[in-house]
Amino acid sequence: MTTEPFISAQESGLQIGGDWTLAHYGKLQTQVDTVRGGLGSGVAVDLSALGSLDTAGAALIVELLGVSRMADLDATMPNLPAERRALLQAVATAMALGGKEAKAPRRSALIELLENIGKAVQGFWEQAVALLGFTGLVLSSMFTILLLPGRWRITSLVAHLEQSGLNAVPIVALLTFLVGAVVAFLGATILADFGASIYTVNLVAFSFLREFGVLLTAILMAGRTASAFTAQIGSMKANEEIDAIRTLGLSPVELLVLPRVFAMLIALPMLTFIAMLSGMVGGAVVCALALDISPSMYLSILQENIELRHFLVGICKAPIFAFLIAVTGCLEGFKVTGSAQSVGERTTSSVVQSIFVVIVLDAIAALFLMEVGW
Repeated sequence: MTTEPFISAQESGLQIGGDWTLAHYGKLQTQVDTVRGGLGSGVAVDLSALGSLDTAGAALIVELLGVSRMADLDATMPNLPAERRALLQAVATAMALGGKEAKAPRRSALIELLENIGKAVQGFWEQAVALLGFTGLVLSSMFTILLLPGRWRITSLVAHLEQSGLNAVPIVALLTFLVGAVVAFLGATILADFGASIYTVNLVAFSFLREFGVLLTAILMAGRTASAFTAQIGSMKANEEIDAIRTLGLSPVELLVLPRVFAMLIALPMLTFIAMLSGMVGGAVVCALALDISPSMYLSILQENIELRHFLVGICKAPIFAFLIAVTGCLEGFKVTGSAQSVGERTTSSVVQSIFVVIVLDAIAALFLMEVGW
């Protein structure tokens, strides 16, 4: 039953009763504004006749009596039910803090810059640790599977090999052919000033056998295949399919990661070989058209001046790059949190990280081989 709220001034003090709820807020606000001006700090208040009470009514009582009185409710009103005392004190605390908005301290640009650098370094370190841990997990699973042929996933391996290797042949061949032609054209233009145009053949061969063949192929595979691995595994993670795989007692690494890693280990060296041939063919076309170096002469110079070790330097990098690209793409897929935005972010991250790792390792390898005379 609803009881009309009231504020009654008596000789013993102020009496508050009735239902102090949101339904009576307008009427109560008028009464509170009228009584509040003449209410002294020492006036006794009686809440024994108080009926229903919600947060709106509690806010009006706190506004009427003041925040300071709410802290002493235990002493001044011992008969007030504990739940109402807690509500009044909670509302009083909220009203006391509501008007005090903490202003964020102004920080200098240098501090913010250092903070961002620190966050970047920490993120890089965490990513490196995660990549090393995941690499160890993949390697242990790989060696275990190699000893158990019955657990090889040949169908999945062939499917990923077609997707990662065979379907990438046209774009790899076309790109390296064009880059080889550009390198030959630039070499011919520069070397012609020194009367050494014939060394354009050596320039193209050295650049593609040692660096461009494997590097361009790895960058293409990082953008094309690592992103696909991340998107595929990330979509499965978002749809909780990976959780279902674990529930069935299967290993997601064995089922999803190893076929992709093996496919990349097989595909990238083959694509690297195709890239080397395509780049040198592009150089041969430019040499034949611009320098009057016939294809037979081009091949003769390659046979006489280019050693096998240059080919071995380039082709030996391919499995290392393939493993890192595949592992990075799969790891980022497992980091997806469940939303479409997360899939996009992790796909972008996998491409960036794969390209970064490939270029850094290639630079380190180039410096090392230069120092040892290879």
